[in-house]
Amino acid sequence: MISMALTITTLAERPEFAATLWEMDHTWPEFALNDPLADLFYPFTDTTYAEYVLVADDDADPGRPVARACMMPYRSEAAELPDDGWDGVIRRGWLARERGQRPNGVSALEISVRKDRQGGGLSGVMLRAMRERAAALGFAELVAPVRPNHKHLEPRTPMAEYAWRTREDGLPYDPWLRVHVRAGGKIVKVAPRSMVVAGTLAEWRTWTGLPFDRSGEVEVPGALTPVLCRAEHDHAVYVEPNVWVSHPLS
Repeated sequence: MISMALTITTLAERPEFAATLWEMDHTWPEFALNDPLADLFYPFTDTTYAEYVLVADDDADPGRPVARACMMPYRSEAAELPDDGWDGVIRRGWLARERGQRPNGVSALEISVRKDRQGGGLSGVMLRAMRERAAALGFAELVAPVRPNHKHLEPRTPMAEYAWRTREDGLPYDPWLRVHVRAGGKIVKVAPRSMVVAGTLAEWRTWTGLPFDRSGEVEVPGALTPVLCRAEHDHAVYVEPNVWVSHPLS
């Protein structure tokens, strides 16, 4: 698929990307890269899940990734989307594979755009490509535990309040939620414990550069809610809410 001098394929089609795809200059905060559930997906992207990873490069620098989009098939018997969001679909996807069960759903995990290509609408292009790929794989719906990209500016605002906030034109206030809705997605619910990252105080100091020397709530750059620090027990825990968006594909 070619669009805007952009070539988008699966990692299965272009396995040469596997060596450099995760070195792409991105904007994910360091602490978010230390969610332990991620280890059930990312180390297996070039083998088990290569059909579910989209990679993009352009004519200006062929062979150098400008964006990636990752999905994971999973199985759930529940009618509602899970409260554990991102972590939940990874865990359910892993268990389905280990048990030899057929997936009955597919979830987006991330869309990342290289820093020097951000702001040009590429995330929306990758979202459309993800929808097309999910449909081609036989799924009737793509779901996404969306991480609203302006929520970190309001870490103390409840996600249940933020997720439903709209502009005068009725579209979501948050830019990334707005992209999803414009692409045909529908906001369904909040996933209140979508990503859980726990660490010692030393680990959190390494991840953030902050002192983490007293108990209480700590506002961390890039975090959607405050991190709960317990200095007397030498640990801090971050529980990130996301927003479930459903993309019907038929």
